[in-house]
Amino acid sequence: MHKIKYVLVALFLYTSIAVGQQSAIYTNDLAQFNKALSLYNSKQYLASQTLFEEVKAKTDDTTVKGDCAYYIANAAVRLNQQGADNLMLAFVTEYPTSTKRNSAFLDVAQYYFENGKFAYARKWYDRVDESTLTEGEKETFYFNNGYAYFKSKRFDEAKKYLNRVRDSQKYGAQAKYYIGFMAYEGDDYEQANELFDEVEAESGGAYNEDLAYFKADLNFKLGKFDQAITEGKSQLANANPKEKSELNKIIGESYFNQNKYSEALPYLKEYKGKRGKWNNTDYYQLGYAYYKQGDYASAVNEFNKIIDGNNSVAQNAYYHLAQSYIKLDKKQEALNAFKNASEMDYNETIKEDSGLNYAKLSYEIGNAYKPTPTVIADYMEAYPKSPAKSELESLLIDSYITSKNYKEAMQLLESNNSFDNKTAYQKVAFLYGLDLYNEGKFPEASAAFTKSLKEPQDPLYVTRATYWKAESDYIANDFKEAIIGYKQFLGSSNAASTPEYGDINYNLAYAYFSDKNYEQAANYFENYTKGNVQDRTRLNDAFLRLGDSRFISSKYWPALEAYNSAIALNETDQDYATFQKSMSYGFIKKNSDKIAGLKSFATKFPRSTYRDDALYELGNMYVSQNNNDQAIAAYDKLVRDLPGSSYVSKALLKKALILDNNNNSDEALRILRGVAADYPGTPAALQAVTTAKLIYIDLGRVDEYGQWVSTLDFIDVEDAELDDAAYASAEKQYVENNINQASRLFEEYLTNYPNGQHALQAHFYVGQIAFAKAEYQQTIPHYKFVIDKERSEFTEQALARLGQVYLTAENYVEAIPVLQRLETEADFPQNIIFAQSNLMKSYYEGDDYNQAVIYATKVLANSKIDNTVKSDAQIIIARSSIKTGDEVRAKTAYAEVQKIATGSLAAEALYYDAYFKNKATSYEASNVAVQKLAKDYSGYKEYGAKGLVLMAKNFYALGDAYQATYILESVITNFADYPETVEEAQTQLAIIKEAEARTNASVEKG
Repeated sequence: MHKIKYVLVALFLYTSIAVGQQSAIYTNDLAQFNKALSLYNSKQYLASQTLFEEVKAKTDDTTVKGDCAYYIANAAVRLNQQGADNLMLAFVTEYPTSTKRNSAFLDVAQYYFENGKFAYARKWYDRVDESTLTEGEKETFYFNNGYAYFKSKRFDEAKKYLNRVRDSQKYGAQAKYYIGFMAYEGDDYEQANELFDEVEAESGGAYNEDLAYFKADLNFKLGKFDQAITEGKSQLANANPKEKSELNKIIGESYFNQNKYSEALPYLKEYKGKRGKWNNTDYYQLGYAYYKQGDYASAVNEFNKIIDGNNSVAQNAYYHLAQSYIKLDKKQEALNAFKNASEMDYNETIKEDSGLNYAKLSYEIGNAYKPTPTVIADYMEAYPKSPAKSELESLLIDSYITSKNYKEAMQLLESNNSFDNKTAYQKVAFLYGLDLYNEGKFPEASAAFTKSLKEPQDPLYVTRATYWKAESDYIANDFKEAIIGYKQFLGSSNAASTPEYGDINYNLAYAYFSDKNYEQAANYFENYTKGNVQDRTRLNDAFLRLGDSRFISSKYWPALEAYNSAIALNETDQDYATFQKSMSYGFIKKNSDKIAGLKSFATKFPRSTYRDDALYELGNMYVSQNNNDQAIAAYDKLVRDLPGSSYVSKALLKKALILDNNNNSDEALRILRGVAADYPGTPAALQAVTTAKLIYIDLGRVDEYGQWVSTLDFIDVEDAELDDAAYASAEKQYVENNINQASRLFEEYLTNYPNGQHALQAHFYVGQIAFAKAEYQQTIPHYKFVIDKERSEFTEQALARLGQVYLTAENYVEAIPVLQRLETEADFPQNIIFAQSNLMKSYYEGDDYNQAVIYATKVLANSKIDNTVKSDAQIIIARSSIKTGDEVRAKTAYAEVQKIATGSLAAEALYYDAYFKNKATSYEASNVAVQKLAKDYSGYKEYGAKGLVLMAKNFYALGDAYQATYILESVITNFADYPETVEEAQTQLAIIKEAEARTNASVEKG
């Protein structure tokens, strides 16, 4: 027993000692724990966390450890330490029976909630066990969780929790406020209004300030405009700037919906927009209010800010924008707006009326997007029962003419069987032909005149088409047909009333002249000169051709009178008239007058192309009078002063004959051998050989002749007769117009006698035959053979034709040297004009703009050129100046083009007129030029498209963003055939949208 007692005592003593030790440790841990808790409650989270970690490490008490882990995790959350959430989850996992488990979720959620981290808060609220919460804790839990969902815009979940506390004394008013707001956002205005009323009643006015805007807006959205106005006005004075802006919008829009536009205006204007930006509806309402007040300028200023609109509001806005423009007499702007409204399907009435106005305005001012006839026809097809049908039919007929887009008008008339108007077709075909003729498209013009004549509805157009058909025939060298046409015109009873009548005698005379009927030509030239001719240049030309006709008909006295009349006018070609006058004297035996005229010619006209003619004829005249010394002097002067003349070889032949006849045969032979050497293969060289042969025979020096002639590669003595015969055979067929036979024989001749006596002529004629057949490539070696030889009577024409061949093939590199030779070697003034005018074009096409301008200036210095050539020269100067950046010169040149050009050149000049006005910031004047371009030259779409881009720039500079963007979008849509212009339009559109997006929330950046 004692032993047992001892053991028990010992055990008791041990136990007592152990318990005493543990109590001391626990007491110490508790003190440290309480100290850490005090630091935690004092929000010294880092210090408390450190101390809790020490306590947790030392204590063996599970409860204390769990509490420490709880506070360590909570401190980590509040210190925003990395891994804080994991610490809290670790606490819950490691201490599942801790009384602080649910508190942990609530505490962390509440911390995140109070710090506005609602997404974090919701994550922890989702872990809370609601069943452990007291009623008070539940209300807080429901409200906070609902609010957290509300702030995350998860309204369905928010409503679920907030509805649980809508009757709570503590949270009820707040919950209804947010439920009401969600109803407001969900467009359930009735519920929102009901809830807001309850909030006002329950909160004792605490929410009145917050609810002021919503109540006004709710009344507006419920259509209670009077209440919205009253509510809004009552709050304006106390509202902050943002609310004041919104309240002004509500009040203004409420008045707007009551059609009280004057009351609406001051409030609508005070609206500042969302984030400083208005949208298209905002601009529409203010614009429409101005429109209803008759303030159309202000209406336009608002409507035209509506960009990218594509809804019923935009369609309505564009329609009233167009009506405002009409009131302000801005028809181009109205056309664009009507077009835009007509392309939208939201309101059929607006669409139809806009389309009608668009069609009418297109007729009135032109349309750069579509041909006016197409616009009208499209409308009639879309609305066949339109009350305006008869009016539109009348406009359609006339629009074919006023649009000047004759090509598309013809296509429409010929392809649209639903509208058959022969009178319109006759007139359009005639005007289309005239347009083609002015552009130099003569075969196409002739075909159009023929079409017009097949519908003889209007006698006036029958007569005019007859005239221009004859003109086309003349250009085609069908002179006999031209004469018939001219005479038919002249025989028409209404011919005298046409604008063409004044030139009929002149043109008929030329047709006879070209047909070599000189008697009739003279009669009509004379008739023309007796009329009241105002064009002195043409009158001068008529006197010259009258003189030529009389001269060729051997009526020299009448010829003299005509040449004298030309000289008296003192216009162009005085040198030609003087030369011909001198020649006429010779035929009426007034040789002294002829010699006097020819001798003084070079003095009077030192730069004349007829100086060589005068010297050659003077020498011939002296020969006829046996005045050999004077004759030789004249020939020598010709050879010396004009070495490039085609008369040089002829003058040398004449001089050789004089010398031989005067027993100076050796000198004659020297000259003849020189001609043969200097002009090999030419007719002059052949004549020199023939003449030399006779002299050698007369001198008995035949062997010497044989030795000399054997050195000439173009003479084969043995085959000379065969050579002559072969050539003569081919030439005979050519003269008799047996072209195919002639061509074959000439080719055979050249094959058999490549260096024959007549090779030069044969090559020339083969070239001429191929040219006439339009086999241009085949002409080149033949014409080149001719021009590579010494100058002959064929050289000038070969140069002209070869130049034309190269130009037709657009081979400007090869054309330039040929044309340069023609310019310097030509005897005929028209060939010089041809060379210079085509040199300016060739240099331009070769990007040598300085040379192009030099030659264009030369062309313009020639008073004999017609308006077509003048227009070409000015356009070359203008385009070259644009290319080289000399816009001052370009502007001057385009202004000159505009005075005389027709067709595409006129369209180009008009575009640049608009361009330079834009550059000078004369934007409205620039738009006027573009409108004229659209009305008068709508067929020239390239410049129409470029003009529209220019117009868009003008409108934007004038502050009209709507017009600018709409026009640019239309260019992008309608002018895909002109990618460079479309690209420019896209660039401009992006720039404008970028700028407009800063103030208009409805505009998307380009």
